[in-house]
Amino acid sequence: MNREHACSKIREAISNMDFAGLPAEYYPYGSGHINDTFVVICKLDNRTEKRYLLQRMNHSIFKEPEKLMENIVGITTFLRAKIIEHGGNPERETLNVIPAKDGKPFYLDSIGSYWRSYQFIDNTISYDLVEKGEDFYNAAVAFGRFQRLLSDYPAHTLHETIKNFHNTEIRFRNLLTAISEDKFNRARDVRKEIEFALSREKEAGILVEMQNRGELPLRVTHNDTKLNNILFDLVSKKPICVIDLDTVMPGLAIYDFGDSIRFGASTAAEDEKDLSRVSMSLELFELFTKGFIESCGESLTEKELRMLPMAAKLMTFECGIRFLTDYLEGDTYFRIHRREHNLDRCRTQFRLVEDMEKKFDIMADIVDKYVKLLN
Repeated sequence: MNREHACSKIREAISNMDFAGLPAEYYPYGSGHINDTFVVICKLDNRTEKRYLLQRMNHSIFKEPEKLMENIVGITTFLRAKIIEHGGNPERETLNVIPAKDGKPFYLDSIGSYWRSYQFIDNTISYDLVEKGEDFYNAAVAFGRFQRLLSDYPAHTLHETIKNFHNTEIRFRNLLTAISEDKFNRARDVRKEIEFALSREKEAGILVEMQNRGELPLRVTHNDTKLNNILFDLVSKKPICVIDLDTVMPGLAIYDFGDSIRFGASTAAEDEKDLSRVSMSLELFELFTKGFIESCGESLTEKELRMLPMAAKLMTFECGIRFLTDYLEGDTYFRIHRREHNLDRCRTQFRLVEDMEKKFDIMADIVDKYVKLLN
């Protein structure tokens, strides 16, 4: 089913959502590539308007949309209560799910498409790129606050919407399989990258093993900690709400930290060909570390805090081996725009890992600096 056909029942979906007022118009919204998003404008009795977000969920990627919505309803309901408890504004500081008229948090239309709706959060803005250090610090504050507010949420009750998403051990085993099968005869051209990965095999399982031993607690993780998944207040420019909760799952809090550093503290694009331009900015690492620890440091354990640098390195390594695996398997998962696109991506990630290894002691000192400020 193509996207145009999948969205053909939008009027049916609108009529079955429990919106206040009468739906008057709708239009496409945002630049997301996975779900199809629309704004619906409803006319109220007092001649004012109310806006809602309506999304067709892409269940070719998220295979169990009903379980996904169970996660989102559980998380947003919990966040709403916490925000009220802390004197905040639950209409702006968390997503609020609008149910369908049958009471379910989604509507299944007559051709099998799943739809959901949220209250539209007015007077906000989002950013696609980190333009200055303050942006990255604010992102850390937002994701840290998200982690703190959910620190006592029963993470084990969440559904795993993407199995083994950050299980670096399994990602490494997938790489070994791709190397041994070598379906496209590409392994001979990437021996340097393969050797780089193999030489770090023992590190791949560090975080998973610590979790299995009970040394790192299971937490709610966002798993898509990009800057554009934060809404900022239009006037104050302060972060107010974390959005895009489709990948919220049980995991390690430090995964979100590590992945943020991976893409946010890099000095180059993810697919940069000139590796001399690729490094991890210690300035950006410190800004994010400062904001994250200030926001949620008191809710994390000592071991979680001490493993933050390792999380940054391992999330970068994991991403690199995923790109390398996809290259060896014929570029079937990540969308590419040139023949060696995934290989270029792999090389930037491995260069970042190398740079983090050189700066690892400094990274640990930076973490220690802000941990001490908690006491």
